[in-house]
Amino acid sequence: MARSLVDLLTTHASQQPERTAYRYLVTGDCDGEIQDISYGHLARRSRAVAAWLQERGLAGSRALLLYPPGLEFISGYLGCLSAGVVAVPGLPPQGRSQNHRALTRMKRLIADADAKVILGGREVLAALAAQAEHLPELDGITCVATEDIPDEAADSWREPDVTADSVAFLQYTSGSTSAPRGVMVTHGNLLDNQRAITERMGHTPDTLAEYEHELFVSWLPVYHDMGLIGPVLNTVHLGATATLFSPLHFLQRPARWLTALSRYRPHTSGGPNFAYELCLKHATPELLDGLDLGRWKVAFNGAEPVRAATLRRFTETFAPAGFRREALYPCYGLAEATLIVTGGSVDTPPTLAAAPGSGPHVGAADAAAVGSGRPIPGTTVVIADPERREELPEGEVGEIWVSGAGVAKGYWRNALATRETFRATLKDRPDRFLRTGDLGFLREGELFVTGRLKDLMVIDGRNHYPQDLELSAEMSHGALRPGCTAAFSVDGGVEGEQPVIVAETAPDAAADSERITEVIRSAIGEAHGLAVRDVVLVHPGTIPKTSSGKIQRHASRAAYLADALAVVGAPVAR
Repeated sequence: MARSLVDLLTTHASQQPERTAYRYLVTGDCDGEIQDISYGHLARRSRAVAAWLQERGLAGSRALLLYPPGLEFISGYLGCLSAGVVAVPGLPPQGRSQNHRALTRMKRLIADADAKVILGGREVLAALAAQAEHLPELDGITCVATEDIPDEAADSWREPDVTADSVAFLQYTSGSTSAPRGVMVTHGNLLDNQRAITERMGHTPDTLAEYEHELFVSWLPVYHDMGLIGPVLNTVHLGATATLFSPLHFLQRPARWLTALSRYRPHTSGGPNFAYELCLKHATPELLDGLDLGRWKVAFNGAEPVRAATLRRFTETFAPAGFRREALYPCYGLAEATLIVTGGSVDTPPTLAAAPGSGPHVGAADAAAVGSGRPIPGTTVVIADPERREELPEGEVGEIWVSGAGVAKGYWRNALATRETFRATLKDRPDRFLRTGDLGFLREGELFVTGRLKDLMVIDGRNHYPQDLELSAEMSHGALRPGCTAAFSVDGGVEGEQPVIVAETAPDAAADSERITEVIRSAIGEAHGLAVRDVVLVHPGTIPKTSSGKIQRHASRAAYLADALAVVGAPVAR
């Protein structure tokens, strides 16, 4: 029985050395430059990296991975696992607009993980070296471009001494409501979650044969758990083939995702809800005419609230290209549980239900809660009242608590946060649960996620989820960018808490900003019965987001209160 993914990689390299493990679309286009790597070569490259690490006595230490999009990250990551080194996937500093944010995060990861070595691409490490005088955090840390490690180094590789309980890597949380924390994911956690993904998404031997091992197409960032543990690691777990390309290339032209799906015809692909919205925004008749999405079996949707309206519109828009409603696959997971916690059944359409306490002002068609499936095998999900430590009855909204083999060991070097988050207990029940910080309810065994506990807004005695207000705002006017709106509340003095909407829009919309603001206010009032205190339109790319693209509402609120938003047009009077 395999002890780790390293054992499975060894098996695949032995049994099918010539099979393509990954292909990478360098330009994001199917007709552009394509790089690929076979299982035989992948195993050799991973062992070469591992041997380099072993020869320097780094087994057990942490290695920060800073790679541009591409295949080299995979060799570096698997090289760490093959050496018994704890991998720490990071976002490399790139581009002027994101450079400061990425550098800040990188510094935090180096310090928190106590990284001893940085593995990365040549250009990334050269850029860091050029800024060395401003990066004292790099003092004493060995940096190596893994492209420069020769294949021959693999000859001195030794199998690592790892067990199911050994930490494989630190997955730093995206930090939507707090500073990033390193989740300790073990080799056992990884294998258990891989088995769950395989079972729930129907990745059977018959499926692999039917699809000629074309399992995934993915543009998701590989330093994030959804992009890493799903498309990258489930591929090597099964010995299948995945087609990958850069998140930036997807954002620049969302049609590239659909075109790659049509060309390579994989079984599984997906992303957060905003990705489906972007595709809808760019769905021209010419694009639809050239697509064949009939083989897309699992279109997973997770990592942020799943919108019923998005699912409906996506199905209607892409049905002429062969897309089936049954392919839609809402799911729920988080880094603290390795990845997947709940998922549906293949070929079963999503379940919709009215969210408890949604109130008379919410339109049922767009505000219906979307089911995220049932708990994976070996996992228990309960809805709890965290204050009373009591399990809530079916249909009642509370915090989602999880237990099972996929739940990680805790947070790296943070005993207090580990105890608070991973050691929750219910009255009269000995089990220990992971507190997810997410709100939801269970209905007939299926989980419905409604929001984040810390983001919940209480206005005039009623609960309001910010994502519901954000959706209403975004759908009210075509100038607003999907997935780029933040809703939060501020103290209105004698009037109590009042909602504020901050939304990204194109700079050329400045002349129409007053009209857009009025439309947003009207939409929020009609859908939620709320009077909006303020609507602020800001420039594209300026709303604070996590490394995985989630809206940072607390940071947006802080920027609003400090008058630090990049406002389009004239500043809004407070």
